[in-house]
Amino acid sequence: MLGALWASPALPGGAHDLTAARTHGIIDALASANITVLADKAYLGAPDNVLVPYRGSRWRKLSTGEKTANKGHARLRAIGEQANATLKQWKILTKLRCSPHRTTTIIQAILVLDHIDAGHTPG
Repeated sequence: MLGALWASPALPGGAHDLTAARTHGIIDALASANITVLADKAYLGAPDNVLVPYRGSRWRKLSTGEKTANKGHARLRAIGEQANATLKQWKILTKLRCSPHRTTTIIQAILVLDHIDAGHTPG
């Protein structure tokens, strides 16, 4: 299995995750390359190659199989979530006082370093 992290160029803070992915052409690129990805519930409504967890509600409880599938889904997404946690822990997005273009580069560097530190090196 191949895992990858990607940080997009900055968009306004109110941009929805799925809108941002479409804006940057990620959804179309993944579909045309026939790549399946795991995403969180913010990507509900994305094409079939973007897999999201099962969603329950007050009226529809998740089955045991759906809960098991969601646990596996979360486990596989853990690397990306750990990188997000690092950014939040360092509060990097609230402390930066520079151009959004520089912010993107800084975040990309942090994600690479975090990925290496966690032992997720290629090869």
